[in-house]
Amino acid sequence: MTTRQVVAKAGHARYTYRLRVSKTASALLEAEWGRCRWLWNECVHMSRRTHIANRSGGKRTCGPADLDKLLTEARGAMAWLREGASVPQQQTVRDFAKARAKALKDIKAGLPQRQRAGMPKPKRKRDSRPSLNYTRRGFRIRDGRLHLAGGIMLSVVWSRDLPSGPSSVRVYLDALGHWYCSFVVAVGTQPLPQTGAVIGIDWGVKEVATTTSDAHDLPHPQHGKSAAHRLAHYQRQMARRRQPKAKAQTKGYRKAQRQAAKVHRKIADQRSDTARKWAKQVVRDHDTLVVEDFRPKFLAKTTMARKAADAAIAATKTTLVEMARKHGRTVHLVNPAHTTMDCAHCGVRAKHRLLLSERTYSCTGCGVSSPRDKNSAAVMLVRAGLNPAGVDRGSPHRPTDAAAA
Repeated sequence: MTTRQVVAKAGHARYTYRLRVSKTASALLEAEWGRCRWLWNECVHMSRRTHIANRSGGKRTCGPADLDKLLTEARGAMAWLREGASVPQQQTVRDFAKARAKALKDIKAGLPQRQRAGMPKPKRKRDSRPSLNYTRRGFRIRDGRLHLAGGIMLSVVWSRDLPSGPSSVRVYLDALGHWYCSFVVAVGTQPLPQTGAVIGIDWGVKEVATTTSDAHDLPHPQHGKSAAHRLAHYQRQMARRRQPKAKAQTKGYRKAQRQAAKVHRKIADQRSDTARKWAKQVVRDHDTLVVEDFRPKFLAKTTMARKAADAAIAATKTTLVEMARKHGRTVHLVNPAHTTMDCAHCGVRAKHRLLLSERTYSCTGCGVSSPRDKNSAAVMLVRAGLNPAGVDRGSPHRPTDAAAA
């Protein structure tokens, strides 16, 4: 299948807000996370014991029912576990079951090790940050505050209104020590005025996105490169101040670690902001988007790995598709195979692959020369059955009725 269409329909989205957490509430959240982390590790050990028993010829199982039984027995036997709310503990068990089922499915499908999901691993206290999930019966919003099961009350910084009642919430701690809550809410489409225009989008490294419209190309922002010097400074401080594994880290190490986390967070916010602004402009000006279904994982093993990671191609593509779905635009995802070898004007395919150093595409059939990435973006429109000019939305290889007459 060469292309697939993304249907714009109502769905769900996450709305994230900053939390103002008191010392008492922080202690309660940390205690709740300790119980959930212990339960997750018990599920991991149970899964491993089951795997070893089955390899020895046994017939033990570790399905959702077995994990629920583990939770019931643990809460009945341990008073400290019963002190916590049952909702986040149940969600911990369900999250583990989903992660394990996904890993087993990939293994059964015979996917290579680098492509399949790994089996769930234990969560260490030093390396894992708190993350608690609550379903609708485990929380409520009253007087602008978030009340969680277990008597935990949190003040929310309402930067925007929720579009509808949330069905679940995730409370988590980021690398800077800030608490956030992320609500899952139902959202509908927000249609934009029709423009009658189409656009083809090709992903790259020199330019993050090359389109059939020069005004909508996205150059490489290089946010990571701009902050590399400051980030390296704090990482060197961390390397000098790092203590052996058995000892607690010093105050200087933790300070440098926090500064490095701040730089990472700023880079991530800059990338997200750039992607959202560009995606909104593209979606606002075009009714139909033809996007290369590019998966940039392989770039991590090339000499372009650092620049490709700084470009955040996958995140930009996801942002564009979500923005198009939100505003009711049509998106065609095109298989990227041979897009750099085909001619957008006559459809002739080059006999040999173009080297990365060759930035101009010259067709041997019709003799047309054009920038390599611009030709690939136009090929996207051809494969989706749209006219690269974006006028009549017809195939360039098929004559119109007027021309046939």
